[in-house]
Amino acid sequence: MAAQDFAVVGQSLKKVDAVEKVLGKARFGDDLSFPGMLYAKVFRSQVPHGTIKKLDVSKARQVEGVHGVITAADVPGSNSHGIILKDEPVLVKDHIRKVGDPIAVVAAETKEACDRALAAIEIEIEELPAVFDPIEAMKEDAPKLYEKGNILATCKIVKGDIEEGFRNSDVVVANTYRTVLQEHAYIEPEVCVAKVEGDQITVWASTQNTHYDQKEIARNLGVNINKVRVIQAVTGGGFGGKLDLCAQVHVALLALKTGRPVKLVYSREESLQCSSKRHPYIMEVKTGARKDGKLMAFEATLIADTGAYASYGPGVLTRGAVHFTGPYEVPHVKITGYSVYTNNPTAGAMRGFGVPQVAFAHEQQMDQLAEKLGMDPVEFRLINVFRPGSVTATGQVLEHSVGIMETIKQAAAKARELMG
Repeated sequence: MAAQDFAVVGQSLKKVDAVEKVLGKARFGDDLSFPGMLYAKVFRSQVPHGTIKKLDVSKARQVEGVHGVITAADVPGSNSHGIILKDEPVLVKDHIRKVGDPIAVVAAETKEACDRALAAIEIEIEELPAVFDPIEAMKEDAPKLYEKGNILATCKIVKGDIEEGFRNSDVVVANTYRTVLQEHAYIEPEVCVAKVEGDQITVWASTQNTHYDQKEIARNLGVNINKVRVIQAVTGGGFGGKLDLCAQVHVALLALKTGRPVKLVYSREESLQCSSKRHPYIMEVKTGARKDGKLMAFEATLIADTGAYASYGPGVLTRGAVHFTGPYEVPHVKITGYSVYTNNPTAGAMRGFGVPQVAFAHEQQMDQLAEKLGMDPVEFRLINVFRPGSVTATGQVLEHSVGIMETIKQAAAKARELMG
């Protein structure tokens, strides 16, 4: 069927929001304004781990221009949120688990009044030992972020017999790889605006996850979901980092408390400090191959640092483990994965969702195996890539077209052409 037979596929289409953005007419969250609107700011923890012994916001409430100050005691619903586990508080009641944890939120006529109110909040924190290395966090005597311990989730994949795989390998490469925490660095920081009309509350948010936001706002306000409307404002980047909740519940609570519209915009520092990140991985990988280039065994341990709260941690771990062997068929596989809580910033969704980290490891392994065997790295890959009939590490049979071989051939040809 010719490309012109399709309305969209194969056609050059204009981006639906291009003209609005080029002309500067697009309305991002911070462009929204309503009569009588208040500004909000968050009082955050400056320690990575601790217990709140005393919190006094009475002086903050007396600051001129302040119309509302809320703490955990003012959250009528669950005071919890999370994509997979509801382990993150809207406002910390007692247990601080990271720098940047929200403790109180103020709403005032001006941002300057907000700053004065934040400065007037009195807090006493008993600092606790913190843990920043996931390997240390897995130890029995490590500081515990949660009563159940610091291991959030585990994952295991076994295919074939790993010992037999290494017995039948002529060369073996073993390495430890580490990847780092990575920030999304979207141009627009987080922003939320809330407005109450009758018994309905509307929240405009720079978000990737409107339906999730709606459910979490309703849970924490203690109202039926039909009383909450969430509108995605034009969003200046997300890449996974705006799937988690930021200030949606904060502005909703303040709008209800004050009866006025409320806007909260993160500073760049807050955005860097409080948004979710790409998971840092520690990967121990051992790979074996025969002298003819055929992969025989792949054994690995993956430790993902999910930070203070779960976010998408269990899902990222599973995705990383499933794709750890890459686009290569290996008859014998043993992968063990752990997602671990630490007092680091929370790690969640980011483009690739746990796979770029393992791709870095398995491609390094391919290059080193090829070098040991004296083979061209492209040819080595072509021997082992998936094709119709291949069986993945999880036992899936690829019954239909598989494009990786042709992709590698074309990429290699283009690289040779560019290199002369």
